[in-house]
Amino acid sequence: MSEINPLSNLHARSMAVQQQRMDVLASNIANADTPNYKARDIDFAKVLAGAQANSGAELTLAATNPNHAAGSASSSALPMSFRVPLQPTVDGNTVDEQVEQAAFADAVLHYQASLSFQSGDMKSLNTAITGQ
Repeated sequence: MSEINPLSNLHARSMAVQQQRMDVLASNIANADTPNYKARDIDFAKVLAGAQANSGAELTLAATNPNHAAGSASSSALPMSFRVPLQPTVDGNTVDEQVEQAAFADAVLHYQASLSFQSGDMKSLNTAITGQ
């Protein structure tokens, strides 16, 4: 699929990053009342810049033992940063529920946009294959 439409691969990766971002934001919202909890977020711009810098270059894992399976490195470690609080709290918690909910809604919107593009690609392929 990526050979047919390179943007399709980009949207699939974008959906994976947005899913991980939604997980982080949901964790922030769930810990809104936890003392000393520090709100985190994934910087999508840094992820995109890193993906563009490594485009076409796949990282290979170093095998320290001949019995190790060959593989490639995954991008599971995304650049996360701590959110700077707009208003300090007494208990040290940096979660602002309104900010987190707005960021979550933004991530959902981007996820749905990528999903729509993916769906359109699949429909186009189906039309090309079936001729309908």
